Amino acid sequence: MEVQQGEYLISTDPARLQFDVIHDFLANKSYWAPGISRETLRKQLDSSTLHYGLYHGENQVGYAQVLTNYTSFAYLGNVFVLEEHRGKGLSKWLMQTVMSHPDLQQIRRWMLATRDAHGLYRQFGFTELDKPELFMQKFDDRWGL
Repeated sequence: MEVQQGEYLISTDPARLQFDVIHDFLANKSYWAPGISRETLRKQLDSSTLHYGLYHGENQVGYAQVLTNYTSFAYLGNVFVLEEHRGKGLSKWLMQTVMSHPDLQQIRRWMLATRDAHGLYRQFGFTELDKPELFMQKFDDRWGL
């Protein structure tokens, strides 16, 4: 899947992903995966279901990933747009593209974790858990989210 908007392109082709760009952002600029090793990230990317690369020309400037079974559950993670490309509506466009993917229209429950982007995700129907007593987690706090 590829969609174009002006000078920008979003593609779900994993062959286009620029691993070094993704690793640099997650390891050095994100609050949710500081210091993530290249090996851990490689394993994570190889295990993900859908990748959304955001490109300006040939350069990757953003990313999102979805882990899903295509019917009942999807987890959205590692969403980012590089700082120099922010303020252009790209994160909203990236989210619109993720949420409109034809293979994800049957998803019953979407999940994500965020510390600072609630406003963005609310625009796409995400809310705080309405019945938190139903959910449990096993959480490793090494990443500091």
